[in-house]
Amino acid sequence: MKMKWGSKDKNTGESESVRCPKCGRVLDKRRVITHRYVCYMCGGYFRVRTNNRIRMVADPGSFEEWYATMPVSNPLNYESYEEKLKQVQEKTGLDEGFTVGKCRIFGEEAVVGVCDSRFMMASMGHVIGEKVTSAIERATKEKLPVFIFCCSGGARMQEGIISLMQMAKTAAAIKKHGEAGLLYATILTDPTTGGVTASFAMLGDVIMAEPGALIGFAGPRVIKQTTGEELPDGFQTAEFLLEHGFVDGIVERRVLKKILYFLIRSHQRTGKNSWADFDEKGFGDILSSLVGTHITFGKKKSAWEKVKSVRKIERPSAFDYMESIFDLFVESHGDRCYGDDGAIVGGIGFIDSQPVTVIADIKGSSAAECVMRNFGMPMPDGYRKALRLMKQAEKFNRPVISFVNTAGAYCGAEAEKRGQGEAIARNLMEMSALKVPVLCILIGEGGSGGALATAVGNEVWMLENATYSILSPEGFASILWKDADRAREASEVMNITAQDLKRLRVIERIVPEYGGATKETKHAIGLYLKERIKQFLKKYDGMEPEMIAEERYRRFRMY
Repeated sequence: MKMKWGSKDKNTGESESVRCPKCGRVLDKRRVITHRYVCYMCGGYFRVRTNNRIRMVADPGSFEEWYATMPVSNPLNYESYEEKLKQVQEKTGLDEGFTVGKCRIFGEEAVVGVCDSRFMMASMGHVIGEKVTSAIERATKEKLPVFIFCCSGGARMQEGIISLMQMAKTAAAIKKHGEAGLLYATILTDPTTGGVTASFAMLGDVIMAEPGALIGFAGPRVIKQTTGEELPDGFQTAEFLLEHGFVDGIVERRVLKKILYFLIRSHQRTGKNSWADFDEKGFGDILSSLVGTHITFGKKKSAWEKVKSVRKIERPSAFDYMESIFDLFVESHGDRCYGDDGAIVGGIGFIDSQPVTVIADIKGSSAAECVMRNFGMPMPDGYRKALRLMKQAEKFNRPVISFVNTAGAYCGAEAEKRGQGEAIARNLMEMSALKVPVLCILIGEGGSGGALATAVGNEVWMLENATYSILSPEGFASILWKDADRAREASEVMNITAQDLKRLRVIERIVPEYGGATKETKHAIGLYLKERIKQFLKKYDGMEPEMIAEERYRRFRMY
């Protein structure tokens, strides 16, 4: 959204008002600036110039620009291209459409790059590609995280195939940066399209987007010209991408600097990070800053009774226990491929001073939520989201804590079309070799391969009334006895209780429920889990990554 200027002060010649490109209202310029270039009437986001972007996130006076000037590139000898560049440079005061350098964010060093749409829509030619690549290479050498504010109309047409090569070049540099265990994150702003979308914009460990930003590969105009197709309203917005699993969250400018600081601290491979440290700096408001993100700060029973109890909607969910275990949990979204499956939730949690990656099956605690989360039966998108986050945990040396509670993977035509079997199989293979500790806790139902897909751990625990089985008792009775009504009988012979599985050495620990998992006992269960999880983490502290993976391999090799 370009800032549209209105009336001017007669004495200074400065504009006093601006028109919001979203709602069309005439606004007071000073109030718009105070609101970080956000319309105070409708919340619409204006496009932001480079210097203002940097001021929003960098500590005052800390920004040190890198590669301020580079030789003009005209690889195709395109007529009048140099003159066009010179005109835009004079008009904008920019050398190119991308500025990058090192700064401090609440004292933490980071590399920040900004695309500026005023310079030929920040289209990516050789100079921008070289700046992005050189900055990431230098960040890799200096072991610094990288944040890039993306905005672009795509490839620089005047540079033809050389522009196209920048996509591969930047992606290769990001790969090397990632192999060094360093954080690369992007903030997608309006608009982010074309070759930038298909390269460095969508390769972040964390991908954020500003509200309402246009994001896509082919823009609406190109799609209409090529296919004649009119895109529906809201089709290529940040909100659309969040729903379809391509971004982790939508971030508001008012808390953006705090979000970047949190990401730096929570993705450091060494050292301990305490949520108390964030809280002391007044960071409580990041808890609601990522739109669409969930954040939280007896009598012996028969097997059949346990089956029925774990299926009850009122049985506590992973969220209930996480409130007592973690000081903070921030959710990540999407599989970067198709969608954001609500049946599996994942993100970063802090247990005392240690960040961990959390994966959790969620069934839902109301009828509406159960439908939204598909009753806790994951689609392939859910398993791929979980795997993406577990591989990220390995990169940043974070242990993985997985809460398992699912009747099984969703079985249906849509799941089959998206590759349900392949998604589960790949999770099993990749989890088996993760070079960080993995703890899996069955808190309710553990149904078949759908449960195992997030339960390949160094240790596996079960709540005392949880169940874990090859399939449901109804399915077992139907297959073996051709009579689903014999489910109660099947549950007794299947050896599906925690006590059965401890005897079979399938699990290492039975977690007490203090008479049964309810809203009254969830806090006590959570505190029990917290202390044992801390012991688990201490056990693996300092162990060689290869030994952690080998121990998990041997655990499953014995069956």
